[in-house]
Amino acid sequence: MTDYEIPDLALVVLVGVSGSGKSTFAADHFGAYETLSSDRCRALVSDDPNSQDATADAFELLEFTAAKRLSRGRLTVIDATNVQPAARKRLVALARDHDVLPVAVVLHVPESVCAARNDARPGRSFGRDVIRRQHQQLTRSLRGLGKEGFRTVHILSGVDAVSDANFIRMPLRSDLRTNHGPFDVIGDIHGCRRELESLLTALGYTLEYGPDGAAVNAAPPAGRTAAFLGDYVDRGPDSVGVLRLVMAMTAAGHAIAVPGNHENKLVKALRGKKVTLSHGLAETLDQLAGESDEFRREVAQFCDGLVAHLVVDDGHLVLAHAGLKEAYHNRASGRVRSFALYGDTTGETDEFGLPVRYPWAQDYRGSATVLYGHTPVREVEWINNTACLDTGCVFGGSLTAMRYPEREIVSVPAERVWYEPTVPLAPPTRAPDVLDLDDVLFTTGVDTELRGRVSVRPENAAGALEVMSRFAVAPQWLRYLPPTMAPCATANSDDYLEHPSTAFEAYRAAGVETVICEEKHMGSRAVALVCRTADVARSRFDAPDSLSGMVHTRTGRQFFDDDLTQHLLDDIASAFTAAGLWDELDTDWALLDCELLPWNVKAEGLLRSQYAAVGAAGRTDLSARSAVLAQVTARGLDVTELSEQTANRAHSINRFTEAYRRYVWSTTGLDGVRLAPFQLLATEGRSYEKHDHEWHLALADRLAAVDPRRFATTRRTVVDLGADDSVVAATAWWERLTGDGGEGMVVKPLANQLHGPRGFNARVQPGIKVRGREYLRLIYGADYLEPSTLTRLRNRNPGHKQSMALREYALGMEAVTRLVDREPLWRAHQAVFAVLALESEPVDPRL
Repeated sequence: MTDYEIPDLALVVLVGVSGSGKSTFAADHFGAYETLSSDRCRALVSDDPNSQDATADAFELLEFTAAKRLSRGRLTVIDATNVQPAARKRLVALARDHDVLPVAVVLHVPESVCAARNDARPGRSFGRDVIRRQHQQLTRSLRGLGKEGFRTVHILSGVDAVSDANFIRMPLRSDLRTNHGPFDVIGDIHGCRRELESLLTALGYTLEYGPDGAAVNAAPPAGRTAAFLGDYVDRGPDSVGVLRLVMAMTAAGHAIAVPGNHENKLVKALRGKKVTLSHGLAETLDQLAGESDEFRREVAQFCDGLVAHLVVDDGHLVLAHAGLKEAYHNRASGRVRSFALYGDTTGETDEFGLPVRYPWAQDYRGSATVLYGHTPVREVEWINNTACLDTGCVFGGSLTAMRYPEREIVSVPAERVWYEPTVPLAPPTRAPDVLDLDDVLFTTGVDTELRGRVSVRPENAAGALEVMSRFAVAPQWLRYLPPTMAPCATANSDDYLEHPSTAFEAYRAAGVETVICEEKHMGSRAVALVCRTADVARSRFDAPDSLSGMVHTRTGRQFFDDDLTQHLLDDIASAFTAAGLWDELDTDWALLDCELLPWNVKAEGLLRSQYAAVGAAGRTDLSARSAVLAQVTARGLDVTELSEQTANRAHSINRFTEAYRRYVWSTTGLDGVRLAPFQLLATEGRSYEKHDHEWHLALADRLAAVDPRRFATTRRTVVDLGADDSVVAATAWWERLTGDGGEGMVVKPLANQLHGPRGFNARVQPGIKVRGREYLRLIYGADYLEPSTLTRLRNRNPGHKQSMALREYALGMEAVTRLVDREPLWRAHQAVFAVLALESEPVDPRL
């Protein structure tokens, strides 16, 4: 066996005469889906693998399929003759378009063997002259394959060489995914050796010093690895010392490193190429002139051997001097290297004569963290899961490291200004928080931790965009939308459409032992994001206005004007202070899920146009009907049945009116407005979905205790589903709540988010609403309890609504997680947007 190495991500082009055994060879060495055969493509487009007139269409299909595989990072093998330079040129271009390495594997089998094999194959109509011509083309091509752009060429000469070949797949040099760190990632050094020594000491490294007192190596704390982001030389006082230290740490396995653009230029100079001796290169060459030829060769070899970018920690972290957009991660091409060294430029120059750099980080949407340097900034700031660690040490700023995965910043100040900057250090290039429509309109769904990928239909996304763009609060405030509430299954009792027994049974069947029943406030669902001060709002949430937070509806609309909103936020913040919650929770902001009371604060128009109008019209009609029936009865006619029906309907209309009036009271400004919080969703660095519901409601009780004017408590009872007396007591409690028209209750697993040995139980509803008999008149009509109507309603199907509730809950919790993890705004907003999109799904709104 003869071993041949190929990259594990490459476009492998098989080159060989028809009959050289390419298809058999591909089947022996590559996966069934990795190989794309021209014959197979001919068959797919024409039903005949030998149809030469289908060649153009077949190769169009082959190249299209290859492009899709390469874009997804899959090794792809082209099984075709590829003996003509033009055919190979197209494939080399295809590899370059996707930044993968093109590899040629030549099956150089004698012409006579190929001819004999073709003669033995049925359906081959071309003669030996075709074989001869292909063989001649192949022979002429052998010496020039490398010049055509193939990075690797393996020529297997003879039948034995073909049969003895064995391919070993090698990871790209950039692929260090098995190295999980943890890392101490260090920004641009530029010859500042003493600052580097100070930084390494602050990071806990043990330095080894040479005779001249300069560090010549540094051992990391147990388990950690330094990661250098390039630009070790130029401008600073001791580029040689920095190189010696970085090279030694790398050789000892204490560090990994990528090159910077300054090392790229240094290598050219050391190898005698003509370069402009600017930006500190002349000083670096002067410093190296005092070193031995051997050291200079080692420097050139080290810098030239560095890979332009590194992908580590299972692909979760990418290191590149100037950064790297997602499409280039773990790819290999000239443009990938150029981007990693120099970044992306607009082609323009600024007033200082420097290239204008394209702000690629603002468009970054990758899941991997990218750490880079190159463009000095005053301080480190996260932009879309990327961070620049060049804080301009050589210009008098600081030398900075980031501990990964902790994301802790460690910096040491520069001893002095070693090199006067051409331009002042740039402030952090914070993204302008302009969201990209592609993030929400052209995605098939959102990946969630709790439920995997939640699909979003394009038509639903379009509907959500209409609502959000016209009516929603600023995206900085819109960090969570609550899920729809799942209805309980239809009750078995003749007197009820909904009953607690069905909710209890649903949880019992799911293995839930203890639930909590919470009073369902008849108001408007409200999400309150409140900051301790306006300064916190500006620094943490990039507040787009003077508000210190936001209170919005479940569709993202602001409840009140800015003045009333700020008044309400001040009341919430003051209550947090009085209850000691800011300090207890160690936070300066909080995200709350609440009910805002009364109902008419938000729904006054709905009440007047629908509920009140229905009640008034019903009473007027029935009053007139009763008067007519009374006159008819006075004349001696028997209309007893009609009179009873009218009286029953009048009773129903009165109960309908009473059902909504209990949730309506007069408010002026915020006078009369109350909040009933039932869950603390998040504070700085923490979410609370694993705290049980009693814990959450106890916090709400503390807010109500310090400000009963503004906060309402939520009555509740805990139920042991295995104890009959507990279930009976809870049912009686619900009957008392709903007897006079109360809306009902929400039944939830007491433990809140349920996790078992296999993780989160995605089939258990986070809450099931059980609404009262009288309240349901508002939903299904005043006369819904009529036997015929109730019978029809029992056929309702709550399955779709229940599915929506589970999916929206997963999205809501994903939004909270992304907020707590300080992910980019677009990432959190993507999950929020998906909740609103799901609300566009067609479902019975009465459920």
